[in-house]
Amino acid sequence: MIIREKYLKQIRPFYDSDLIKILTGIRRCGKSIVLSQIRDELSVKTDNLIYLDFEDKNVISAVSGWKELLDYVEKHRTEGLCYVFLDEIQAVDEWAEAIRTLRLHNCSVFITGSNSKLLSSEFTDYLSGRYVSFRIYPFVYQELAEYASQLHKTISISDYLIWGGFPQRIEFDGTEAQKRYLEDLEETIVMRDIVLRRKIRQTEDFRHLVNYVMITNARTFSVSSVTKYMKDHGAPVSDKTVKKWIGYLEEAYVINSLRLYSSKAKRELNYYYKLYDADVAFNSTKAINNRYDLSHNLENIIYNELIYRGYQVFVYINNSREIDFLAQKDGKDYYIQVALSVAEEKPYEREMSAFEGLSQLHKKILITNDILDYSTSNVTHITLERFLGIQDLSEI
Repeated sequence: MIIREKYLKQIRPFYDSDLIKILTGIRRCGKSIVLSQIRDELSVKTDNLIYLDFEDKNVISAVSGWKELLDYVEKHRTEGLCYVFLDEIQAVDEWAEAIRTLRLHNCSVFITGSNSKLLSSEFTDYLSGRYVSFRIYPFVYQELAEYASQLHKTISISDYLIWGGFPQRIEFDGTEAQKRYLEDLEETIVMRDIVLRRKIRQTEDFRHLVNYVMITNARTFSVSSVTKYMKDHGAPVSDKTVKKWIGYLEEAYVINSLRLYSSKAKRELNYYYKLYDADVAFNSTKAINNRYDLSHNLENIIYNELIYRGYQVFVYINNSREIDFLAQKDGKDYYIQVALSVAEEKPYEREMSAFEGLSQLHKKILITNDILDYSTSNVTHITLERFLGIQDLSEI
C-alpha cells in the first residue's frame, strides 16, 4: 500500500498531543491504512501502543462499552505516554466517555469512524474542543496510479473516470470482479451503515432515493424536486423525509453537498445545490449497457480532486449562468468550467460564455478531455490528464 503522505504530514504535529485525533471518511477509503502508517512511524520509538479494530467481532464482544475499553487500555499499557488506536470507534457504547478519560491519563488517542456523527455537536461539545479532525478520501488519480504500479498494473484515466478511486478495487482482476466489489461495498454502506443504524422502515423507498441521488451526481436540484421525482415513481415521501435521508447519506460520507453562490445576491442560495458522489463508482455501477455518464463523472472527479487538494469550493452563478466551480485557496480565486469536450461549436460557446463579465484579475480555467488546445487570451484550457498530473492550480 502506498504511503499517504498528504494525510500523515497533517497529523504528525499532533502525534504526542493530548488532543484526540479523529480520522473520518467513507467506508473503505483507507482510514485504517493511514492509522496503520501512523502506528508504524510511532513504533520506531516506542512499543507502548494499543490497537483495537471494532469491526472485529472478537474485539467488540470483549470491549463493547466505555468501561471495558478503559480497563483494556489500563491492563495492556506500560509506563509513559501510551498511543491508543481505536478503529471504527462508533461501535462502542458511550465511546466519547472513554476517549475523554483516556486523554486525561497520559494517552495520545487516535480514532476512526465512517459516520460524521463523530463530529456532531453532541460529541464535540462533550469533548470540549479537545480534538482535531482529518477527512480521509478515496484515492485521487495520482495515488491510484502509484498503488497500481505497486501491483504491477496500470490504471488509465478512462478507468478512473468510470470506476473511481476506492483503493481495494484495483486489487481484483477484471471489470466484473471490481464491479462486484463496488456493488457489495455500496450494499454494506446503505444497509449496515445507514438503514440498520437509522432504523429506516421504508427500505425500498430509501434505496430508490439512493439510486436516484447517485446517478444524478453533479446536477443542480432542490429537495422539492427530489420529492416530486419520488412521488412520480411511486414513492410518496415528504420533503422532510427526503431532506433527512439525504442527510443520512452525507453523514456516511456517501455524498457531498455543494451550495450555489450567486454573484448577484452576493450570498449562498438556500434552496438549490449540487450533490457529488464520494466516488464516481456509485454512478457507474448503475450504468446500463456500458452507457457510463462520463460527462457528469468528469465534473464529479474534478470536485473530488479539488477538495483533496485543499480548496474551498462553490458553484458560482455568474449573472444567471452557472460556473461549475469557484475554487479558493491562499487568497486566490479560480473559476473553473468542466466539459467532456468542446470540440463542437455549441458546447464551446456554452462553456466559454459562462466566464463573460468576470474580473481579469482571477484565473479562468476550462478542463476537458480534448487533445486540442482551446485556450483564449482570457481562458486557459487544460486537458483532464494535465489537471490530474499537477499538484496545485497555481501551476497552470
